[in-house]
Order: sequence, then C-alpha cells, then structure tokens
Amino acid sequence: MKKIIITLCLMIGSITFAQNTNIPPLKDIAIPPANIEDATAQFNLGDTYDNGEGLEQSYSKVVYWDKKLAELGHAEAQYNLGKAYYYGKGVEQSYSQAVYWYKEAAEQGDAKAQSKLGAAYYDGKGVEKSKSQAVYWWKKAAEQGNADAQFLLGAVYSIGEGVEKSKSKSQAVYWWKKAAEQGKADAQYNLGVAYDNGEGVEQSYSQAVYWWKKAAEQGYANAQFNLGIAYDNGKGVEQSHSQAVYWWKKAAEQGYANAQLNLGFAYSIGEGVEQSKSKAVYWYKKAAEQGDADAQYNLGNAYYNGKGVEQSHSQAVYWYKKAAEQGLAAAQNNLGIAYYNGKGVEQSKSKALYWLRKACNNQDDEACELLNKIK
Repeated sequence: MKKIIITLCLMIGSITFAQNTNIPPLKDIAIPPANIEDATAQFNLGDTYDNGEGLEQSYSKVVYWDKKLAELGHAEAQYNLGKAYYYGKGVEQSYSQAVYWYKEAAEQGDAKAQSKLGAAYYDGKGVEKSKSQAVYWWKKAAEQGNADAQFLLGAVYSIGEGVEKSKSKSQAVYWWKKAAEQGKADAQYNLGVAYDNGEGVEQSYSQAVYWWKKAAEQGYANAQFNLGIAYDNGKGVEQSHSQAVYWWKKAAEQGYANAQLNLGFAYSIGEGVEQSKSKAVYWYKKAAEQGDADAQYNLGNAYYNGKGVEQSHSQAVYWYKKAAEQGLAAAQNNLGIAYYNGKGVEQSKSKALYWLRKACNNQDDEACELLNKIK
C-alpha cells in the first residue's frame, strides 16, 4: 500500500480573475420615481434593484439606471454596467461592451474596474490579448490596495509574464503579501508556497505554515492539504498526525483528491485517527474516481485482499488497470500478476508479460524478478 506526499507547488497555472456572478434576488414593490438629472438618486435606485431592497427582480432595470449614470460619467455605474455586459445580466452579453465600460471607469481611477480590465487584457476577452496591458491595469489597481489585482500581479511576476524577469520572484512575494494581509486566501496560499520553497523570500517553514493556516481557516483546500503535510512531517510546526488528519479531512470533504488519498492511508494504518479499513476504502474510492493513480492502486489492493470491502479480484483488476494505464509501476506489476494467475481476469501469459515489462521498465524490481522467472 502506498502513501503519496505531494510536492508542494505554486497555484498559478492559468490566471483567471475571481468574479462574483451572483446578483442578489430582489423583492416586489412599486418602482419609485427618480429624478433623471440627479445622479445620486439614480445610482441609489439602481443599487436598490441590485441589492434586493424591496423591488421586483429586474436585471434590465438595473442596467437601465446604471447606463443613465454611466453616460453621465459616474465611475461606479460604469463599472457595474461593465459587469452586466460581461455576464449578460439584464443585457445581451458582450465582452467588448464590458471592456468599454470597464475602461471608462478605470480611466477615472476605479480600482475594481482597473482590475477587471487587466483580466480582460490578460484573457483577450473583448479586447486584443496583451500581457503588458494586463500588468499596467493590475498595477494601477494594486497600488490602490485592490487585493484581487495584487494577487494577479504577484502571479504574473512569479511566472515572468508581461513584466521584467529580474527580481520577479521578490516582486511576486511583495504583491502576494499585500493581498494576503487583506485576507485574500489564494494570495496567502501562494505566499506560503514561496516561503516553503524560499523563492523571492528567505526560506521559512514556520512562515509557510503561518500563511497556509490563514488560507486554510478560510476553507482554501490547497492550503488545508499543505498544512496537513506540514503537520504530518513536523515541518515548520510541531509534528501532529491528528492535526494532519484534521486538515486533510477538511480538504478531502471539498473533493481534493490528494487529501482524500492521504486521509485514506491514515485510516488504513490508524495514524492520527482510529484505524478503519472501511473508511480507508471510502476515501480511496473518492480519490480514485477523480483519476488519482495511487488511490486507484490502493483501492485495487483493498479489493484484492478484502480489506475494508468485500473481496473482489475483478474489481481489484479494474482499479489496477486504471492506475497501470497512468504508468504507475506497482499497479502494472500487480496487473501482470493477475493476468498470469488468472485472478479477476481471464488468464493470459502474453498480457502478463506485457504489464510486467511495463513495470520493469518503470524500475519495479519485483516485476523484473518475475519476468526472469516466467519468460
């Protein structure tokens, strides 16, 4: 049985802007009159439709009032109108129109609009893709304290996109720290990874744990998983297998496959939690169904030996094959043995040799020994 300790890695990948697409429901009430020339009254009326204070739900009416204000140069209304176009709420979706209104607001110094405009340039939505323009607008917003822009600016510095690469790692840390101190969980997570790896900042496992805990307490699954690893290894914090299990369970319940795998293993050997083979199988299966090769292999072993689940050699073979096809040597070895013995699958020496060769080529010593015996 195998436990996988995942290498801690930075969550950047494809950078997208976290957007709130939920517009609160509105209540039914007669529409009060509004003075078209009174910008404040117009804005308050549009805001009433949007925040659910007594008006019949009507995204189109929200857009109607926002547009009146936007055309008068009201920056926040321009930003709201940009969002409406971006998500197609109350108006036909149009990224180009979203960008138009975001830009109008951004040029007036609206930080939220600057951040969204940067995201539009980064993704090439409604405007020609431009990493440098994305950085330009994110920096504008970040300097005003916008946490989303600070996080994204840190991310592009980390991977050197649209910025000068010299000292980019330290700049990444600088901006992530700004966002992290405002409570932005993904920035806290990345800042923890930077401390763990010593990238852009002096390595400090205790600081890594500090920031992961901040993010983990907000429900951020990646941070919960890494925090579990830290407790399991006693790295940056006093070792505690029970605390490792606590945080892995938090992440596992959110569907995080690596945490499900490690939680399954903890239940299997009774480390940090009361031993339970059936609970081990439960969590292995959760991770296996998401394609985790190690969990598929462990689940195969559970079925093969009837530990925590009714014995079934055919189910063991099913899961061994899933893992073997992903290149996991131990699963390839066990699948080869299953074919050789005809357990859970029709006996086939040729298929046995095929999988054992695969495993041997992947440095599985047992498979290499078996190959020499049965050739």
